[in-house]
Amino acid sequence: MTVTLHDDNTIRLLGACPAEDGESLLQHLLANPTAEVDWRGCESAHAAVIQVLLVCGRAVQGPAAGPFLDRFIGPALARWKRQVPPFPVVPEMRKR
Repeated sequence: MTVTLHDDNTIRLLGACPAEDGESLLQHLLANPTAEVDWRGCESAHAAVIQVLLVCGRAVQGPAAGPFLDRFIGPALARWKRQVPPFPVVPEMRKR
């Protein structure tokens, strides 16, 4: 498994993360609202995983193991994090 809950505060991405890992990552993020993502062991990631990382707004521990992720996706995550509030915003979701 390439997406694992290391402890209550860290979700790890390891190796090559396929599209299915986008769902796993999302589930871990929703279940652990304060957890950070550690992608220092991530060599490559499907766009679905990158999209979840962009939207979640969580802190990402890096740099990523893969040079493409480190060079192009890491800076995008840093810029996006400044613009998007972290999710989940549970109280607002429950009001509807």
